[in-house]
Amino acid sequence: MVGTTGVSKIVGYEQPPSPVSWNKRDLLIYAVGIGAKADDLNIVYELDKSFAAMPTYPVVLPFKGDSQELNLFAARVGKPPPGMPKSNVAVHGSQSIEILKDLPLASGPGWTWSTKYTGVVENKSGIILTSESALLDPKKVPYARLFSSSFHIGAKATGDKFSKVIAGPPQGKPIPKDRKPDWSVQDKTSLEQALVFRLSGDYNLLHIDPEIGKRGGFGGVILHGLSTFGFGARALIKAIGGGDPRSLKLFGVRFTAPVKPGDALETEAWEVGPGPNGTIEVAFVTKNLTSGKVVLGGGIAYIKKASPQAKL
Repeated sequence: MVGTTGVSKIVGYEQPPSPVSWNKRDLLIYAVGIGAKADDLNIVYELDKSFAAMPTYPVVLPFKGDSQELNLFAARVGKPPPGMPKSNVAVHGSQSIEILKDLPLASGPGWTWSTKYTGVVENKSGIILTSESALLDPKKVPYARLFSSSFHIGAKATGDKFSKVIAGPPQGKPIPKDRKPDWSVQDKTSLEQALVFRLSGDYNLLHIDPEIGKRGGFGGVILHGLSTFGFGARALIKAIGGGDPRSLKLFGVRFTAPVKPGDALETEAWEVGPGPNGTIEVAFVTKNLTSGKVVLGGGIAYIKKASPQAKL
């Protein structure tokens, strides 16, 4: 075992900055990968007068990097931080993104991705590792701040409970039990959803090779969690933000169950208070109508409300 001293050194460790880039074509591919439909012209049609980047796009940049070519998933994930014990498998636990400035439609050179580890929590099943990342322009101005957690099943450091956390994302408020959702949006993934989403940079074989999915106990291919993440964000933008991608300022979830390509989804959202800078705070969940399970839990969003007519 690594021990308390070794695992505690993970917290505060910073990975070397890595170059990232994107263009309009990348934005179009990403939008289709998160289920954009024919009426979502402002995120799928570059000549639309309101064309804008989906605010959640930066989540794929650590996978894509600064290349337009395919990549090896294992190489893009990178080495674990010093002091991190080996695990049987690692799964994406949670993801949040805070949009600090509207994303330009093309990056140009000089943009970088930085990552610092901000939390280690050990329990009897493994270790939860939390990291804070930032998307920086060539002048080191941050455009997005992200938190991500991964659950490393079977990893052992101290052999007992251990926790050291110096920073983390905003936490969602409980779903109100005394009233129905203020907004409800249904959508459907396609059988080819994972085939499209992987073109944004996440080429994990689990999302295209049925045999690997079967060996993993999933019964076949499962959709990328970050694609489902984008489905949830699109739902809130359409229902609450009047379809304007710039309305969403923060979006965070826990990944609670897998989605298979072809499954139907429903996002239910409740207004739970004021948010910063003219936004409202929203609590939400995304359910898999095919399996009956919640797939995005503990949802929190800060979003600018378009008008009462935006409610469904």
